[in-house]
Parts: sequence; structure tokens; C-alpha cells
Amino acid sequence: GGEGSNNSPLVPHPSPLVPRPSPLTLATVPAEDPAVYDMICAADTIGVFQIESRAQISMLPRLQPRCFYDLVVEVAIVRPGPIQGGMVHPYLRRRAGKEPVTYPHPVVEEVLKKTLGVPLFQEQVMRLAIVAAGFTPGEADQLRRAMGAWRRSGVIEKFRDKFHAGLLERGLPIAFADQIYEQIKGFGEYGFPESHAASFALLAYVSAWLKCHHPAAFTAALINSQPMGFYAAAQLIQDAQAHGVTVLPIDVNESEWDCTLLQIANCKLQIADADQFAICNLQFAIRLGFRLIKGFGETQATTIVAARKDVLFRSVADFARRSHVSQALLARLAAADAFGTLGLDRRAALWQALATGEDLPLFAGLDDESAVPSLPAMSMQQHVIADYHSTGLSLKAHPIGLIRGDLDRLKVVSAAGLAKLPDKAMVRVAGLVLVRQRPATANGTVFMSLEDETGLMNLIIWKRTWERFRKIAKQAVALCIEGKVESADGVIHVCPTKIEDLSHALAGLQSASRDFR
Repeated sequence: GGEGSNNSPLVPHPSPLVPRPSPLTLATVPAEDPAVYDMICAADTIGVFQIESRAQISMLPRLQPRCFYDLVVEVAIVRPGPIQGGMVHPYLRRRAGKEPVTYPHPVVEEVLKKTLGVPLFQEQVMRLAIVAAGFTPGEADQLRRAMGAWRRSGVIEKFRDKFHAGLLERGLPIAFADQIYEQIKGFGEYGFPESHAASFALLAYVSAWLKCHHPAAFTAALINSQPMGFYAAAQLIQDAQAHGVTVLPIDVNESEWDCTLLQIANCKLQIADADQFAICNLQFAIRLGFRLIKGFGETQATTIVAARKDVLFRSVADFARRSHVSQALLARLAAADAFGTLGLDRRAALWQALATGEDLPLFAGLDDESAVPSLPAMSMQQHVIADYHSTGLSLKAHPIGLIRGDLDRLKVVSAAGLAKLPDKAMVRVAGLVLVRQRPATANGTVFMSLEDETGLMNLIIWKRTWERFRKIAKQAVALCIEGKVESADGVIHVCPTKIEDLSHALAGLQSASRDFR
């Protein structure tokens, strides 16, 4: 459920008719909430700890977590260890009932039963070494240490023959012995202990619960904690809006340094007498904070908030006089379109800001601000580009939405439209570049995420295609892609065959991607 209603009145304080809920902690957040797992299974996890990455979002519809232990597995399985060890696909096939769960030996079943016969955790590998390969507990602990050191020194090789021989001596097939050893090597890259995965899964669940039931507070907290995670504030805000959250712009009379929450009260019943009470659905809107303005500091924000404590600012000149901010910061606030409550857009505010300067009193001979000449109105595209330049996001429109008419004529499909296309269909898509990932374990394959006004699109760029279009794909702010749809188990990717720079259509747009290796 979303939080927000564009038609609801904003109220600064809680209604006295509604009791305050008890504070929640990690221990008291309601467990095993079906609505939370519905959201997770739909890969609606932007901003959720540990399960927001492209790889995790691709895995969630396949694994379909429905309980806490499923989340423990989800956290652990998208790691180089399980991936390099070839454990991912067997686990998914077995979980989906497409492959029988089998065990080469009863002692293996004892160790691997809860993960469907597939070793996913370091503890399982150590336990197999003891019960299936004859290791002592001390030797198993040495093996655990070696799993993290084999790339540096090759120390794990001294365990290989003993591990192999122990498994064969107990009648396990050689293919299983080889497979387990490869998985051990994979864990040397990165494999989770089960306890570690469980701790992460708890944080992932609580994050998802907050996103599901309190999306406004969840989003505001994430933005106030930036930079972190895979997504910038622009994507977090777009996702919140998609969940019904009202997001309000930065404003000199309303904003603080951090993003804050404003209550929205929808009263369903008018109070007729003392025996009745108002049934209010209290929700929250987000007021964006000064922290989002590039080059703006917390000290200046604190000064502004203190200056308006008793009386709100009435004009740009009044703001400049009482806040004592520099001419440069005044211009930065105007460029960020932060004078909305004064009835001024960014161009008019900047024009008046120039008129207030002591060093350059542009309109010193004029009696008042009303006499300052007006300027032509800015176009929506100019406003959006200015928003991105000042804050890295826009509440007015999405940059790709501004050129949707041109894209439609080129038969470019939106992110929302991808779900309607069949597997292997050829398609053309376009969007801002959000994330580039080139994992060392992917053999040169690059994973990229694009965003348009309807949502996200995930690309898998094979090595040959990446090398062909490397310069464009690595530097462009926005891309137009031609490629093939890969759709399976509710997960959709586009595999590009051609990549074009779309930045020229959004001239002047400043949008930074987050790139990982």
C-alpha cells in the first residue's frame, strides 16, 4: 500500500484522536508478513538492504522467498561462491520441482537437506569435510581459513587430495567429489556463513517491511543516508511516487537540511458529538531537504531554518536580509527552484536574487521587487534539466518522458511495455543510465540498468557488444538500445546488439550513474 494523496490536507502535528503506535525495533517488527513477501517475490525491492541489486532483483522472482529462511538463502546464493560452484541453477530447479532432490549418500542428506541437497553455506562445506571426507574438526577449521586464502597462496591445495580421497573412500561418486571441490574454490572467492546470511536476511526483511508499510519514512531515511546502495535519490523518489507517496519540493519556508515527513489526514467521519470520533487514515508526504542541493551545506540550512522560526520569509529580499546567506548561495537556492511558497519559479527568483546583491545591485534604482522586469517562462524541458543540474532529480517530469513523442515515432518501447513482449522479440528501448556493473567473475559481460518515466530496464551486454560500443556505453548519460528480449520466470532482460548515445536529445542534462566492478 502506498502513502500519500495529492488531494489530502497536510497537517504539521498528529491528530489527538489517533493513538501513537509503540516504537518498533528489529525484534518487534511483525514477522513473516505475507504482504512483505508478496512485494519481495515481485522484485519490488529498490532500496531494500541486500536484495536491491540487479542480480538480486533478477533472482527474487525465480527463488520466490516466502519465509525468513528463504531470505537467508536469497542473501547467500547471489555470491561468487555459489555461482562459481555451479550451485544456483540446481537449487532453483529443485525448489521449483523441475529436478528431484537427491543425495549421493545418507551423510550428505543430513548436512544438505535444508538446502535441497545443494551446499550454499561455509558451515555446510566444513560439515561435509568432517562427516563425508573424514576431516577432524580442527582440519575442517583450517579448511575454512584456507577458503579465504587459496587465491593468495594456494594453501587450499594441500586439502584437495585428502578431501577427494575421503569422499571416494566413503563411496561418494567422483563427480560429486569434483563438484564439491569446485564449490570450495568458489567459496574462496566469497561465500557466506549461514549465521552471516541470517543476520543480513533479518535486516533485509525489516527493510522490506518498512518499504511495504511505511514507504515515505523508508524513502526519506534512505535519501538522508546518501550516498549508499545502488540507487540515487532520483530513483528512490520515483519508486516512492510509484507507491503513492506524495513528494514535495525543496522550499526555503518548509525544508530542513534532511528530508522530513508531513502528515496527511484523511478523515472518514465528521465528529457530530462527544461520543463519536474521527476515523483518520494518517499517512505521510516527503518534503525534500536542502541536502539535495549541490554545493549546499548543513550549516547554511541550519541558519535558514533558524531565521524563519518565528516568521516565514515573505520575499527574496526578506529572505536575503534575514538569512544572511551569501549571494552565491542565494543564487543556488533560486536555481534549485526553492522559492515556490513565494510564488516564484527559479528564473524569477534568480532575477530577484540578482537584484538583492550588495556587490551588484542590478536594480538598485527600483523601489520594490514588483518593479523588477519579468522574464519569459521556462519550458518544461528547461526546468527539468535545471532541476537535474541543481539537485540530480526532478519532481516535474522524467527526462525521458519529455522526448516520449519522438521515441514513439522510432517505435521505442517503454520499460512498462517490455512485459508485454514475448521472449526473443527484437525491441528498441531508451533510458537514463543508472548503474553499470562489470563483475570480475562475469567474463567481460556488463550489466546495466536504464530508467525511463515508467520504470527500470535491465541490460545484459555481452563482451563482444561491449567492446564494440564501449566508448558510448561507458560515458553516455542516456542510451537508445536495440536488442533481443530475454524473458523467463517473470524476469526480463534486454541483450543489446546496437547501442546509441541519446544524450544529445537531452542537451545539458547532468545525471550521474553508479558504476561497480
